[in-house]
Amino acid sequence: MSIVLGANQYGKAEVRLVRVLRHGGRHDLCDLNVTVTLAGDLAATHLTGDNAQVLPTDSQKNTVYAFARSHGVDQIEDFALLLARHFVAAQPAITRARVHIEEYGWDRLGPHSFQRSGGEVRTATATCVAPDSESAAASASGAGLVEVEAGLTGLVLLNSTDSEFTGYVKDPYTTLPETTDRILATAVDARWRYRDTGVDWAGSYAGVRSALVDAFVGTYSLSLQQTLYAMGHRVLAERPEVTEVRLALPNRHHLLVDLAPFGLENPGEVFVATDRPYGLIEGTVTRAGDGVG
Repeated sequence: MSIVLGANQYGKAEVRLVRVLRHGGRHDLCDLNVTVTLAGDLAATHLTGDNAQVLPTDSQKNTVYAFARSHGVDQIEDFALLLARHFVAAQPAITRARVHIEEYGWDRLGPHSFQRSGGEVRTATATCVAPDSESAAASASGAGLVEVEAGLTGLVLLNSTDSEFTGYVKDPYTTLPETTDRILATAVDARWRYRDTGVDWAGSYAGVRSALVDAFVGTYSLSLQQTLYAMGHRVLAERPEVTEVRLALPNRHHLLVDLAPFGLENPGEVFVATDRPYGLIEGTVTRAGDGVG
């Protein structure tokens, strides 16, 4: 039986970048976490230790900082695309570059004072495949592949009613009582894929986020799975530039506290919020014919 090297990649993870834009006495702040992943003709470094095709991860880190100064950072999708295209174009051995960026929000307190936002984290991932690589050759144009996926994590939502959970399978280990009125809470982890790169990134992000929130608020939920589909469906119905939505929704359980030992009733007013264990509901909503990437 022969032993061979399988798929492999390498890169620099979690490059912390803070950029201050100075407009006289007023400053703007951009706070990013950038991860670069490269793949290609890298067998030699694994099999023989020959590093002739290896761009050091320290160089990748330095590229992130240099590009932030030379090109600036506006929308994270554009910055991720810029970096991914650079690594494929500049390194002959690299046939695929993927750049993932997390953007942390800051609320302005003054001209140059800020407070870290407690809201969700915006994300973007750009993937660039060299034109002459196998993956690119398989594409329709044969001219290479550039793909952008945007997203958010940690968007915490809660409905205090309009949620049920009944009619599920019962087995010898089931103790969960059915309920026709419960708190439904989650921390949304969403990723959505774009058809192309000619997109108003800021406007699209705001629109997708609004669609996710509106669907959560407006859906009478019979299950978190139903809510997940409603959220993905709303995004695709309202945002034609988006071709697929992937969602992971942890069920942040809120359990009614038994106050009977203290001689008190609890008509759905006092709950304990638990952080673990939790149900995790995941799914993809896509346009018919587009497939799931």
